Amino acid sequence: MSIFESKVELNRPVSEVYNFLADFNNHQQLMPDNISNWSSTTDEARFSVQNMAKLALKISNRIENQTIIIVPAEQVPFNMDMRWIVADLGNNTTEAILTISAELNMMMKMMASGPLKKLVEHQTQALEKVL
Repeated sequence: MSIFESKVELNRPVSEVYNFLADFNNHQQLMPDNISNWSSTTDEARFSVQNMAKLALKISNRIENQTIIIVPAEQVPFNMDMRWIVADLGNNTTEAILTISAELNMMMKMMASGPLKKLVEHQTQALEKVL
């Protein structure tokens, strides 16, 4: 299992950060420029990754003000999930951690590790800018 993780501290209450992340309609603002054809509902998103593939993701579980778990909504080349964990640090400050866990064989690991690491870092940095 390959794990990619990035975290950020936000000067926002945990409920505000959680509510933003719990709605997939907001996630387009967190995506890098190579994402196109975005369509989403509160629970699911579909998009294309430039020169790669079309993806469909869904939120499979929400624990209020704590965790949002995102999994593929359709068949994918490898098993993976994304987890946003938010924690109240007090004084209206929240820590948000994005973790992607992926079952990658050696070849997929060589091709996908860089882009997945960049994705988690981009999303946490974008979250900081948006909120």
